[in-house]
Amino acid sequence: MERGDVAGTKGRGRRRTRVLVALVVLATLYAAGCSNDPYPPEAPGEKVLYGAFEEAPRSLDPATAYDTRAHAITGAVYATLLEYHFLKRPLELMPSLAVAMPEERALADGRVVYRFELRRDLLFADDACFELGGAGRRTREILAADVAFQIARLADPKVGSPVVEPFSHIEGFSDFAAALAARRESDAAFAARPVHEQYAAVGGIRGARTPSSHVLEIVLDKPYPQILYWLAMEFSTPVPWEAIAFYDGAEGRPRFDDHPVGAGPFVLSVYDKQARYTLVPNRNWHGLRHPEWQAPGTVYPSEGEPGDREAGLLEDAGRPLPFLDRVEVRRDKESIPRFNKFLQGYYDASGIIKESFDKVMQGDALSPEMQAMGIELGKAVSPDFFYLGFNMDDAVVGRAGGERSRKLRQAMSLVLDTEEFLRVFLNGRGLPAQSPVPPGIYGYEEDYRNPYRQVDLERARALMIEAGYPGGIDPRTGEALKLTFDSYNTSAQGLTQTRFYTHAWQQLGIDVQIDATNYNQFQEKLRNGAYQVFESGWVADYPDPENFLFLVWGEMGQSKSGGPNYANFADPRFDRLFLSMKTRENGPRRLAEIREMKEILARERPWIELFHREDYALYHGWVKNVKPMGLSMPTYQYRDVDVELRARRRHEWNRPVTWPAWVLLGAGIAILVPGIRTWRRERQ
Repeated sequence: MERGDVAGTKGRGRRRTRVLVALVVLATLYAAGCSNDPYPPEAPGEKVLYGAFEEAPRSLDPATAYDTRAHAITGAVYATLLEYHFLKRPLELMPSLAVAMPEERALADGRVVYRFELRRDLLFADDACFELGGAGRRTREILAADVAFQIARLADPKVGSPVVEPFSHIEGFSDFAAALAARRESDAAFAARPVHEQYAAVGGIRGARTPSSHVLEIVLDKPYPQILYWLAMEFSTPVPWEAIAFYDGAEGRPRFDDHPVGAGPFVLSVYDKQARYTLVPNRNWHGLRHPEWQAPGTVYPSEGEPGDREAGLLEDAGRPLPFLDRVEVRRDKESIPRFNKFLQGYYDASGIIKESFDKVMQGDALSPEMQAMGIELGKAVSPDFFYLGFNMDDAVVGRAGGERSRKLRQAMSLVLDTEEFLRVFLNGRGLPAQSPVPPGIYGYEEDYRNPYRQVDLERARALMIEAGYPGGIDPRTGEALKLTFDSYNTSAQGLTQTRFYTHAWQQLGIDVQIDATNYNQFQEKLRNGAYQVFESGWVADYPDPENFLFLVWGEMGQSKSGGPNYANFADPRFDRLFLSMKTRENGPRRLAEIREMKEILARERPWIELFHREDYALYHGWVKNVKPMGLSMPTYQYRDVDVELRARRRHEWNRPVTWPAWVLLGAGIAILVPGIRTWRRERQ
């Protein structure tokens, strides 16, 4: 053999040896440390709650954020004058930033004044924006003027808040908005000034006054007791003018709607819309700075409702909040992988996906498999309402048709089987709605039955004859009556659900065509009045019947004011009852008015009530203090986790699969060893 060939053989042998050694090392490392854990290691004893989100919220500005995705963050980072007791049901308001529940005073002219006193020594979370008030400043004290400033932002036409209507009960609210818009239009220099200077120059809102640094008085034009619920929502949180002036999107700074600056129990330390967000305790929160106050909402409650003690919900009574060191929420768009990660223990809570419902549930209880894993089930009827609506401005299905159109709407209502819909599409998770008022809200009556929400095909066909459409035939054309159904759910599942409705109406001979568009196009149709039948829903902002019945108040008509009364329903008697009912305290007179309003809706049929959702939530056994409120607000400060139990369960459920590494190693050895032997023989 020539010298060059021998050298080449030796080089190949050495390389094979190195490859074999590398394979051994890699296989050993894989077998020792293989893991599918998606998180970095936690510090010993660190309490982290893990969750997931599908899409980031459009805005975190408390003046405009109005969906559950946003409230999952804003509800944790912003504090309000009032908040809800964690355990008591029905939900009960209690003071938060306010020292006590407000003093209420009725004036001789019909106005009502609510007087709030803010706690002293409340601080905003540390933030760079406060350097606008002085070099090196990271925070400052919260004053009554910060709440008044935020209420002015709600009135500001440029902000575009969706809650102008309820806050317009505040004296001078609308006048301030008009004066601000007029001044901006006529004075370019004024419009270029920082907004807090603009508000001050216009004079502020008369009914949001600050007689002293820590006192806020809210003056209403007329009684509107629901204003207290709105003052328990982030819309009226104190906002520092520095944050609005600083976070304008210029010079690399984020916009305020992506960078909240609040006074709640948590701060948003990481916010990547495409990947994750992280909440950590706010060290400036008054619960941490002043534990000696024992302020409501800063210590775990010591009382609740019957059954809470037996459920272990009072074991932490009196302990200071929060219990968590961090909340980690990852973006996870696909439902099946997301649910599988929950089963692996990498998410602490989850809903139940349709594909796994039969595996998870057996009847009304968890399956033995889920129980063996220590998973717990939380069930509650959500304070919401889903319905199909008719456009009362339409010539065929609306008010112009008079008695004929009314009977048509009644007939269409009588053939929709909500119980079957819930069984087919929601695994039975829901309660058929008889009125817009859901369980848990004053005015709901369990034994009430809407006469037009009991399935009765024969009665419906008789009503079609009375309406002038025997067998569904339109006498003008001699063919089936044609209607259009507008939906913004263009998914395959959404279209299947819509066909459930249209097939029911086919039993009456009605030909209902589906027009499915995206949400923005659907909203444009609503604005233009170009629709006949549609689907929609509403989730409670606060626990009061006014928040549901205003959906058919004439003043909220979509065509009249752009409001959420998409049915454009307007009935003089209903409107008078609504205005009377909304200003009353709960009692016999208010209940009588609600009952009459429900009778009007049952007869007139501006919509077909469908269901109230029943929420099924799964929690791992290591998650403590779980009691859903129903409203879309997080309760992270009350949650606790048993980190040792979670670590053990994760290890049990996610043992690494090492056999592929050893198979690979064996194959490598089988290939390399003969070559190494040959090299050694040739070397000798």
